[in-house]
Amino acid sequence: MVNYKDLGLVNTREMFAKAVEGGYAIPAFNFNTMEQMQAIVQAAVETKSPVIMQVSKGARNYANATILRYMAQGAVEYAKELGCENPQIVLHLDHGDSFEICKDCIDSGFSSVMIDGSHLPYDENVALTKKVVDYAHQFDVTVEGELGVLAGVEDEVVAAESHYTKPEEVEDFVSKTGCDSLAISIGTSHGAHKFTPEQCTLVNGVLVPPPLAFDVLAEIEKKLPGFPIVLHGSSSVPQDEVATINKYGGQLKAAIGIPEEQLRQASKSAVCKINIDSDSRLAMTAAVRKVFAESPAEFDPRKYLGPARDNMKKMYEHKIINVLGSDNKL
Repeated sequence: MVNYKDLGLVNTREMFAKAVEGGYAIPAFNFNTMEQMQAIVQAAVETKSPVIMQVSKGARNYANATILRYMAQGAVEYAKELGCENPQIVLHLDHGDSFEICKDCIDSGFSSVMIDGSHLPYDENVALTKKVVDYAHQFDVTVEGELGVLAGVEDEVVAAESHYTKPEEVEDFVSKTGCDSLAISIGTSHGAHKFTPEQCTLVNGVLVPPPLAFDVLAEIEKKLPGFPIVLHGSSSVPQDEVATINKYGGQLKAAIGIPEEQLRQASKSAVCKINIDSDSRLAMTAAVRKVFAESPAEFDPRKYLGPARDNMKKMYEHKIINVLGSDNKL
């Protein structure tokens, strides 16, 4: 058993309370590689922001669970080395799909876990979430539950269509499970292809996706005043990165994300955690493709992963300052 506090990590309880009160959201960035971790920490330190470093089931399989745990511990020490005396870094399991994987993460030093039972019948979702909460709270690990289903594809998370969270269920769900935060579905979607062109409106030659269901969010806030709300699938899919990828041989067609102004609006409410993964992948891929195209003889990984890290850092800082508003909160 490894306790996250021994690794220098924190859970989400205090940072979420401050975010809800302050009208901003904590960035939750997924990471799989050292370069992503470095970029996340550099951006968080330079902007003085708390940060959630997320690990999916796919990331654990790819990078190895033990290595990721030590990377998170290294992230804390790296932040201190960069000049942040008291970094606020969470290591979070994204989309845990069973009690067993949540328990394994808690036992290996995670400070926060998500149990995603949203695909189950309501009563089974409640029972599974409560089981994880009861175990996690013994070790002061915070738990994120989910109601509603997001469409799209992200690692092992696949859904053909979305189902909005039902506001009439949220109070009962939180009361019965004891979860610390709740992921909801109000129109966000996983992956870089969040919407089909047919779902969008053409404005000045640009495809604009349908707006988020802020009326559903408002109803949820009425039922759970001040309770931490989470948005998944919230990458904006920057079109400049998509254009760079396609310019240098990529084939990303109709890649559409969530408009950043809508995410900023959401972050001023009880939405205090916003998940961003695809934007990081796009920033990394765009930089790598550019190097390969302009320097086809290059084979030193540092020469293309270095620019990729710099491009991701730039993106993370933009999200923290201009979208989520979590800068200068340490």
